[in-house]
Amino acid sequence: MDPRTPVRRTTMTSTPVRVALVGAGRIGAAHAETLARRVPDAHLVAVVDPRPGAATAVATPLGARAETEVDAVLGAADVDAVVVAASSVAHRDLVVAAADAGKHVFCEKPAGMSLVEIDEARRAATAAGVVFQVGFNRRFAREFAQARDLVESGTLGEVRQLRSLTRDPGRGPSDPDVVPPWTIFTQTLIHDFDTLNFLNPGAHAVDVVATADSLLFPGHATLLDHATVVVRYSNGALGTAEASFAAVYGYDVRGEVLGSEGMVTMGEGASSSLRVHGQGGRTASTAHSDTELLRDAYAAELAELCAAVREGRPPAVGADEAFAAFAVAQACIDSMTTGGRAAVATSVLQEA
Repeated sequence: MDPRTPVRRTTMTSTPVRVALVGAGRIGAAHAETLARRVPDAHLVAVVDPRPGAATAVATPLGARAETEVDAVLGAADVDAVVVAASSVAHRDLVVAAADAGKHVFCEKPAGMSLVEIDEARRAATAAGVVFQVGFNRRFAREFAQARDLVESGTLGEVRQLRSLTRDPGRGPSDPDVVPPWTIFTQTLIHDFDTLNFLNPGAHAVDVVATADSLLFPGHATLLDHATVVVRYSNGALGTAEASFAAVYGYDVRGEVLGSEGMVTMGEGASSSLRVHGQGGRTASTAHSDTELLRDAYAAELAELCAAVREGRPPAVGADEAFAAFAVAQACIDSMTTGGRAAVATSVLQEA
């Protein structure tokens, strides 16, 4: 959303923002608990999920009502905002429907499954004058935010190289056939693409070279479970994004910025500062899920939604950032398809 575009203020600025959550899966359940228990300016009103019993299992312990149809909350007078945590293929339609109903929207990444879908969601929110925030949680993780501050202050000098990685815990998918094609770019590395963009303010991605393969199921027709991407930026900086679906030691998220005057690193996957030193060496407890490692970041991004709604302003991360990150993901798909360097779109017209 253009920061100059006014956002319609909720009618209840002195009370918590009333939120309905759509999607009661793993991340939806985590968001529901966060909204109900860790965000003082939010009031979880309802949970929506079409699967029998799914919404009830999440909503009842949190004192919210359960619904099976999204229209039940889009037309509800006691709902100010909708948090979309349903399947990614439904994100565009849910964002547009919520905006058309006059509800503010928080949408998990990606905000759509193509640049056209994301642009349609952006246009719907702008036309309705509602807040449209996208769930790029690393921007709200303290270490990553502090690294951005160092870059913006000039402490690191000119940005020259950046790195971001995501390694999912475990040994990979139990059934590779159920993983949609290009998931590693559009669902996993989308966070890293946004992180690289976030840590290189004022610059935009120009082109990428992507390499990926199935190392867990060699020869699989569509699964890509390990990937390395090199991104070239308009300020000359080079970014590297890496992803793996199988880190047996835990959930691993890290970043790095190398500048002309110094370097900053962030993230190591440790769930605490406790270190055990014994005959087997030095060990640390590591996080085994995103909701564990980034617990505070999830709370902070939902608190930002409520603040933007109550203050009548655009959120810190919205449709433009969602578009920019997905543009890198699309360029990775293009690079893999052609086997060479692929340009990063800056508008839907360039994508067409």
